[in-house]
Amino acid sequence: MLKLLFWLLITIHLAYAVDKVELYASSLESKDNIVEASGGVTVIYKEYFLTASKAKYDRNSGDLELFDNILMNYNGKSKVLGSYAKLNIAKKEKLFEPFYMLDKESKVWISANTGIAHDKYLDISSGTVSGCNPVDPLWTMDFSSSNYNSESKWLNLYNTRIYLYDIPIFYTPYFGYSLDKTRRTGLLKPAFGISKSEGVYYEQPFYIAEQNWWDLELVPQTRTNRGSGVYTKFRFVDSKTSHGEFKAGYFKEKDAYFKKNNLQNSSHYGYNFNYDNNDLINQWFNTSLKGQSGLYVDINHMNDVDYINLASNNSINQSTATQVLSRINMFYNTDENYIGTYFKYYQDLTLKSNAETLQKLPTLQYHNYLNTLFKDTILYSVDVKSDNIQREVNKKVVQTDINIPITAQTNLFDEFLNISYSANLYGQYSQFNGTQDATTTPIDYHNGYILKNYHTFSASTQLTKAFKDITHVIGMGISYTQNGSESKTGYYQDNKEYCSNTDNQGDILYEKRCEFYNINDVENSTQLDLIQYLYDSSAKQILYHRLSQNISYSSASSRYGELENELDYQLTKSINYYNNLFYSFSKAKLSKIFNKIAYKDYGFKINLSHLYKDTFIPETTTKAQYTSYLTSSAEYVYNKHYSFGLQYNYDIELQKKKSMEIGFLYQKRCWDFGIRYAENNRPILTTLGEAKSIYDKYIYFTMVLKPFMQTNTNSSTFSYKIPGSE
Repeated sequence: MLKLLFWLLITIHLAYAVDKVELYASSLESKDNIVEASGGVTVIYKEYFLTASKAKYDRNSGDLELFDNILMNYNGKSKVLGSYAKLNIAKKEKLFEPFYMLDKESKVWISANTGIAHDKYLDISSGTVSGCNPVDPLWTMDFSSSNYNSESKWLNLYNTRIYLYDIPIFYTPYFGYSLDKTRRTGLLKPAFGISKSEGVYYEQPFYIAEQNWWDLELVPQTRTNRGSGVYTKFRFVDSKTSHGEFKAGYFKEKDAYFKKNNLQNSSHYGYNFNYDNNDLINQWFNTSLKGQSGLYVDINHMNDVDYINLASNNSINQSTATQVLSRINMFYNTDENYIGTYFKYYQDLTLKSNAETLQKLPTLQYHNYLNTLFKDTILYSVDVKSDNIQREVNKKVVQTDINIPITAQTNLFDEFLNISYSANLYGQYSQFNGTQDATTTPIDYHNGYILKNYHTFSASTQLTKAFKDITHVIGMGISYTQNGSESKTGYYQDNKEYCSNTDNQGDILYEKRCEFYNINDVENSTQLDLIQYLYDSSAKQILYHRLSQNISYSSASSRYGELENELDYQLTKSINYYNNLFYSFSKAKLSKIFNKIAYKDYGFKINLSHLYKDTFIPETTTKAQYTSYLTSSAEYVYNKHYSFGLQYNYDIELQKKKSMEIGFLYQKRCWDFGIRYAENNRPILTTLGEAKSIYDKYIYFTMVLKPFMQTNTNSSTFSYKIPGSE
């Protein structure tokens, strides 16, 4: 028997492996081939660092046994505690009884009767797993067996029962989860719901990520009373400077629901494709151009708005605009020149057919950037743009614009006054094609051009004054525009008087006859601008104020244009007020008022805004004359656990509630719970080709068991649609 009074190091070399075990202890006894250690035992084996009260090593079998108060640290990330452990160095096996493991990164712990590890694999007998405090955890998952891969960080649980305290709430024969953030194939969190008209809603996403440059998400769903369908999302990164995403979906209505709601389509489908490339030419054509090139693609198509509505069980978060825009933009840019082409396609979801909708397929543009002459005294640029305006039926046009501004500028009175003169040359040519729509009143679509020039004289100044606590900056400017000569033929000559008369706006004939007339008449006018800022001692903006007024000398009836007043005022550290106001002198009315006030302090975030707009369109037309819309939101964070939220949007002119939501969320380290009550107007397309809406009422329940149900997206929710809400 050998006793050591000091720390003793024994290094064990195996004859059949290069693995090495280091054993530290304050007391050691050796008899035959058995080594027993006690008193602060420490074992180091590769990335494993273990401590125990006692240890025994059998040289013949290669078994190393540890007893009492066992603590294991693997690669600095996890711990395993128990009263007994056995390690076989030759077979690379480890056994722990009882078994306890804590993953530091995810804070997930596992407690079980036995754990047996072989290399990177760990087999665990019946036990419990949770992300909560081990002392009286709020939720646990009990399992009959489990296995864990320490390399991939993937945990499998079998015959799993989920408990809230001691109350069982859910059973699943299998549950798999990653303890790190590595992208991998598997099931994502499901979504459940109940609706009086749609029945039980169930959605189960499946995620595929077999390679690091792409992933695919399949989201099948069923609504027992309505139908079923599937949505999908494919994302990819094809180079260091480009990436894209393709989304598509299909939903089939049941005949009973389709007929009851008088829907336009029994199937709803669509797709969305997005792609962004920041070095298009060099990447695709293997060149080394110094300029910048790019491609942006945003293509959207759907047969009706229900493609959007059915993409999720939470329609409040869905965009339901009545018009869908698809775009493709390509450009090449240098310090001196810019060349671009743009494709725009519009889809009106309120129409059965978009055959008459105007599309720009494509637009071509060339721009020569600002150049100077005579030591920056003369500035000029050139811009040429051609629009191919297409549609399936009726007249089409190719319109080409050219714009050449030439400016002379200088400073006076030691740069206190800036003055400039601009000569602006503008021209547009229209070439029509296609057949003319048959109307009672003939419309002239003759090819033609318009050429004109105008002159602008400007003077401006900006002054800055610093006081003790604030700095005041004020700028004033005045510009006078003088119309020059004009020459026009064809379409411009035939329709100038009619299309320039604003009183004709709102008539059906005006919309048809002037749909290609986009020429703004240049009036002899003066533009007055005043802008000022206030900054505090820390250079933070306190106030921004702008006044703008146009005075016309061409028309006595509308001498004064709309007066615009814009104000952004930080009333206090917590309260901000914003106002944007337009006043029409010709109508002696306010044409637009937008007010917004925001408060942020003491855990509160409150926003209240109102928009009022008068289009001055006669009430006899189908278009709305007035807009009066109220939006509001409030959020209160009581502490790190409790938060409350409220949203309310109301159309005052139509006297219709657009949406409303109220709820709260309780958050802790290992779980979240929340309830939200929501109301929302959901648009649909009927067989009459009309865009109508259904008013939905929901109750959303949020339950998150961290980290198993925690993702970068919104929390898992259970929604209940209140009976009678449709």
